[in-house]
Amino acid sequence: MLRLEKVNGKNVWDILKLRVAKEQENFVAHNDISIIEAYTAITGNGYAFPFGIYENDTPIGFLMIGFDTDDYWDDAPPVAIGNYNLWRLMIDRKYQNKGYGKEALGLALDFIKSLPCGKAEYCWLSYEPENDIARYLYRSFGFVETGEMDGEELIATLKL
Repeated sequence: MLRLEKVNGKNVWDILKLRVAKEQENFVAHNDISIIEAYTAITGNGYAFPFGIYENDTPIGFLMIGFDTDDYWDDAPPVAIGNYNLWRLMIDRKYQNKGYGKEALGLALDFIKSLPCGKAEYCWLSYEPENDIARYLYRSFGFVETGEMDGEELIATLKL
């Protein structure tokens, strides 16, 4: 059974060691970049919730949730305003193909549905068009592609 643990001074170094498979490196930012982005979002009056994904005491992945925009996000898609965002989701290469991504996505949505930043209409996310694994996973939870893009990535939303 998986659990989420906020990234903190005790676990950050273990989270930074996690890596996706080589062929997936273009699909998700490294965890160090994500943690830096969380810090800059928070210091820019935004919201970011970085979590380690754990199987018992073993870190097996990372996910990050955001809400709304921050002071410096100039090109945010319209859906970002007032909504939650599944900003990152990665499972370490050693733990892939075991159902952990699906279980972690469920935990992320449970956290979002607790409305830690208040009510919202949507949870949104984005992914590379060629990332079929992500597309199928998100569709299985009810995410629907909107036809909009966040940079080079497709946007999909889930009504909360």
